[in-house]
Amino acid sequence: MTTPTLSALVELAQQESTKVDTGGLRTWILDNVIPLLLLVVALLLLWLGGGKGDNAGVMRRLGGVIVALAIVGLAVTNAGEGIGRWIAGLFTGG
Repeated sequence: MTTPTLSALVELAQQESTKVDTGGLRTWILDNVIPLLLLVVALLLLWLGGGKGDNAGVMRRLGGVIVALAIVGLAVTNAGEGIGRWIAGLFTGG
């Protein structure tokens, strides 16, 4: 049995390099966790305010949910940079 040389090990390591990323986790969160959280929030809104007739309170809370969804949407789509440039263009005239 022969032992591999250092250059053979380096060559093998270069051939077997693996890219590590979080794409699978991101997709799983977007496909599973976000819809589950939306369902839980909707049920809580209906249970807390809808049953008591407090429709105004439900709508106030719904405004907060919409703002949170907008923030999640910005984070997921990477649109924050474009929106920031647009806002900066409002003040700089460019």
